[in-house]
Amino acid sequence: MKLFEEVSAETSTDGPPPEASLPGGEDWEVVPEDEVQDDEIIGRVFKASLWVIAAVIVGLGAFFLFSQDEALSEERSITVAAPEAIGEISATPTMPFSDVTQEARIDFVHNNGAYGDKLLPESLGGGVAFLDFDSDGDQDLLFVDSGEWAHQSSVLEPPVALYRNEGGFRFTDVTRRAGLEDLTSTGSYGMGVAVGDYDGDGDPDLFLTAVGSNRLLRNDSGRFLDVTDKAGVAGLEDDWSTSAAFLDVDGDRDLDLVVCNYVRWSKEIDFELDFRLTGIGRAFGPPQSYEGSYPYLYRNDGSGVFTEFTAESGLKVENPATGEPMAKSLALAPADVDGDGWMDFIVANDTVRNFFFHNQGGTFEEIGEVLGVAYDRNGNATGAMGVDVGHYRNDGNLGFLIGNFANEMSTVYMSQDDPLFYVDEAISEGIGAPSRSVLTFGLFLFDADLDGRLDLFQANGHLESEIQAVDPSQTYRQAAQIFWNGGDEGFLPLDPGATGDLSQPVVGRGAAYADLDDDGDLDIVLTQVAGPPLLLRNDQNSGHHWLRLRLVNPGPNWDAIGAWVTVRADGISQRRQVMPTRSYLSQVELALTFGLGDSPTVESVTILWPDGLEEDLGSLPVDRLHRIERKL
Repeated sequence: MKLFEEVSAETSTDGPPPEASLPGGEDWEVVPEDEVQDDEIIGRVFKASLWVIAAVIVGLGAFFLFSQDEALSEERSITVAAPEAIGEISATPTMPFSDVTQEARIDFVHNNGAYGDKLLPESLGGGVAFLDFDSDGDQDLLFVDSGEWAHQSSVLEPPVALYRNEGGFRFTDVTRRAGLEDLTSTGSYGMGVAVGDYDGDGDPDLFLTAVGSNRLLRNDSGRFLDVTDKAGVAGLEDDWSTSAAFLDVDGDRDLDLVVCNYVRWSKEIDFELDFRLTGIGRAFGPPQSYEGSYPYLYRNDGSGVFTEFTAESGLKVENPATGEPMAKSLALAPADVDGDGWMDFIVANDTVRNFFFHNQGGTFEEIGEVLGVAYDRNGNATGAMGVDVGHYRNDGNLGFLIGNFANEMSTVYMSQDDPLFYVDEAISEGIGAPSRSVLTFGLFLFDADLDGRLDLFQANGHLESEIQAVDPSQTYRQAAQIFWNGGDEGFLPLDPGATGDLSQPVVGRGAAYADLDDDGDLDIVLTQVAGPPLLLRNDQNSGHHWLRLRLVNPGPNWDAIGAWVTVRADGISQRRQVMPTRSYLSQVELALTFGLGDSPTVESVTILWPDGLEEDLGSLPVDRLHRIERKL
């Protein structure tokens, strides 16, 4: 999150960065970056002209080499041909989304507790999750509220709102009925949520992150019990935890817990730094001025108790210049990138390099720089927010996508026929220029029109309500974006007129997806800071076929988190991973959706279960959801 221009990618200090070192809390001024060439145009011709660039480099190199000695070399001329004309870009589809929030009876409004002091956490909440908490087969909705600050109000509301899906896009508020009204005693300031069946009883449990103590809630047949103290996962009272994930890191088949932590923050530190915008007043300051933190790893002991395993696991990364914690983490995306059976994960860090934790058999080695996912294409650390991962090219290569701060394009790390080598291809994939003009938090890959290719959704919104007064290129409310996957043509941004209510400006934060009306396509929910969420029904009418799979793995990892499914149709193989942790502070549904385009059949369905067992299901009927229970 870089509201102000910064030059340091790595160095963490105990006070303000050099630009803010003047005493007296002098005003800060946003300095927009100079305009750059149209990256979108560059991206569209980039792939087609690579051979021309290579020819020019080789030719010029030879020219300058031989021209150094005029006595031995005759004057030479080089003729460079222009790139061949590229065919017209395919017409992008219309993909209307309809705002059904009120129709669905969702009346939640996020409360960020703001009372004028511009405290940094007030700008960054809150998360959202789809889950089937009552095991009736429908996806229910849970919103994380931040709430009033404990020092500001003695009347505390539940930090979450739970809505039961009644079908037909109708929801009922069951927060109190589900036992969640009892969560007001700690006064923590809510941030995000992770969903996972940590006790293996078939019910999804909840982990809530916060500024302050975190909470673990065990699902007991649809009613939640606070088991934080027994489980030992509260963290410290002065922690600021953000995104979290349940995953099996040590191969014992039960779900462990990874928790991202942001910066060392307090109200007193915030006021001491006293960030300001020229002509505006107090502002949300940049994270460079705060000390970093370590993520947490809690190992599930199988008896309802977790053991913190952070130091032993290798997750404590220190700034080599200061010896202090380096991480300033907002999101993570788990994936077994090299297929060795051990879950790895990437961590999106804000203004310091991203981490990639490579699983060595229960412990981790941080190799983000080695893999090429630590910095953007220019070698800079970014204001990284949300993250997702997927095989969006339908080949063997994996892509990590990260949403960044304003005036920074989203990052697209694509593997280069090597699971441990990545390059930022944001420009060549067509995401560069259109993503540069917004500030992106939640983002995820999903097949919006069921054509068999993963598209990209981004939830956008600034931090400062008056940002346009100091940076005319920015607005506080920003429309969400869909980048349609055009295959060889890369990603193409859909015109706002093609996306219906999705194009309305919002202050976007968390985002998730699920099929709420059983029509095969994926609906979206996105949250706003200090505002109502948007529940968006997918009204695309492509007529494309689809296949949905819900995996069940009896045992500790009931939901088969970490399993990979490959569906082959019309000669193309699509791969999806069972992993609800995506986006920013949020969780998507567990079912996997495969768009099939015009293909009315699938050739094969193969499951690689979390313990390494591979199961071939052959062909399955399309246009329906299949519940697949593992054969013991």
